[in-house]
Amino acid sequence: MVEHGLSEVLDVFGNPLAVSKHPSAIIFAVTSANHNNTRRNPLSLYQRAMMIQDFSKEFKIPSLVIPIDDIGMSPNFASYTLKKIEVETELRLKLTPKNTIVLCSTPVANLYLTLGFFVLPVEKVPGPKLSFFAKLPWEELEGIVSRRKERKATTSARPFTLGLEDPTQIGAAEEEGIYHNLDRACLRLWNDYGLFEKVDMLFSDSLIGDDGDLTESRDYNTYVREMDNIAELKFQETKPFVKPGRIGDIGCAVGSWIKLVCQDPSGLESDFYGVEIARHLYQICEQRKENGEFSNPNVFFLRKNAVSGLVFPKMSMNTIHTSSLTHEIESYGGRSQLVSFIQNRYDELVMGGVWINRDVVGPEGKEIEVFVWMEEESGTNHGRGPEAFSNSKEYLDSLSTKERFFQFQKDFRKVEGYVLRTDTFFVDGIEYHRMKLKDICEYVSKKDYTDNWDSEMHESFCFWSFNEWKENLESIGFKISPNSYEYRNEWLVQNRYEGKVKLFTSQSPSPQIHSELIPFDFPVTHMLMLAEK
Repeated sequence: MVEHGLSEVLDVFGNPLAVSKHPSAIIFAVTSANHNNTRRNPLSLYQRAMMIQDFSKEFKIPSLVIPIDDIGMSPNFASYTLKKIEVETELRLKLTPKNTIVLCSTPVANLYLTLGFFVLPVEKVPGPKLSFFAKLPWEELEGIVSRRKERKATTSARPFTLGLEDPTQIGAAEEEGIYHNLDRACLRLWNDYGLFEKVDMLFSDSLIGDDGDLTESRDYNTYVREMDNIAELKFQETKPFVKPGRIGDIGCAVGSWIKLVCQDPSGLESDFYGVEIARHLYQICEQRKENGEFSNPNVFFLRKNAVSGLVFPKMSMNTIHTSSLTHEIESYGGRSQLVSFIQNRYDELVMGGVWINRDVVGPEGKEIEVFVWMEEESGTNHGRGPEAFSNSKEYLDSLSTKERFFQFQKDFRKVEGYVLRTDTFFVDGIEYHRMKLKDICEYVSKKDYTDNWDSEMHESFCFWSFNEWKENLESIGFKISPNSYEYRNEWLVQNRYEGKVKLFTSQSPSPQIHSELIPFDFPVTHMLMLAEK
């Protein structure tokens, strides 16, 4: 196309373009430039730019790489891209239908057609039929991952190497049919930077979605505020146990804990590594670092998943800190993922190093049955269903504690197949609900998070008690510090539980009078586990 002109090239409708002029430049608009380390966009911007420049060096005309950050699904995406190109080139390039032809094979082409541009269909067959000459990039990527997985399953284990075993083996790999559709510029970069293994990891990880986030239903504005609000509490709880040296905070959210540890005199000579998989939170960490919010210059942030493998070299870390993370791994990834996570932390610590794990915890005896009274006077919805409200939060807030429990019973881990069973009893004319202790603990811990209800309904807090945590950590090889402890968050009890829910036990499976019910205190809610190597 570049060498022979555009006069005979067919546009997206199948008509000859009839442009006699030869192209004078090629502009590569790299969309989602602010995304990386995800299934949709595994490469960073600089890696994509390097590959494009290598690919286009054989052309006889200039090529420019312009980053276009993600703005989501927008009907103005085409016009935004044009404006972004203009800004990124210091207003030197103003692209119009008179001086530019767009290459696009996706429905985004319609946005440029609306603006009056001619569009060449690239992989798409010209005309109205939705068919393609070749695989789209994301299909090619999925195919490579699948073929690599098949090859690994049919070959014996080999020592770990980055990318292809040797750059001279590129031809052999192409002959295998794994990479036959990739340009050699692509192969060179992917091999040099070990990107094939990175993509294998991204596609094998069940914990994160295509865009690299743990859950798509979380309101991150609310989440960030919560993380900042409790940062001082987390710091004060963990400060006495932080060992100087190399300190890692896995699931660092917006870097609040690291920021406070940096300010402490004991951390002046330490190096800090924040690890965050959620794209939105990682970007905030990077922005905070750029703003100069961390007093120690040796603060580094990594966007990596700590479940699928090591994030730090073996035997390299003095302290690893996690907060409110392990229950998410259990909830979204399952037990095998949690055990893998624990093993990875053990492997990363130096001898004498400590993993500080602050998280929710289940009660001892969590399988016992309790009788539960719930208030029912605060409801304001008067029997109206969710459809009568503008959003789910308004509906949930209109429910009494008992009404909201029934909604919880329907929603809690239904995707995972969990069934929350209850029986109803009337004792002296008062209604009680019999259920497992862990189930009512799950409810009271989540009942007030109505703005993040969909996300909370996936999360299990009570899968292990404190002693079960100790047993599982010790089975890996950890020694549990006697300074570890479980505790009850009294603020939650006083402000969220009391007056809303009452717990009882009974020696009778079906008590008939109130004297048979024995009051039962709300159990522990959190733990600080200090696991030493």
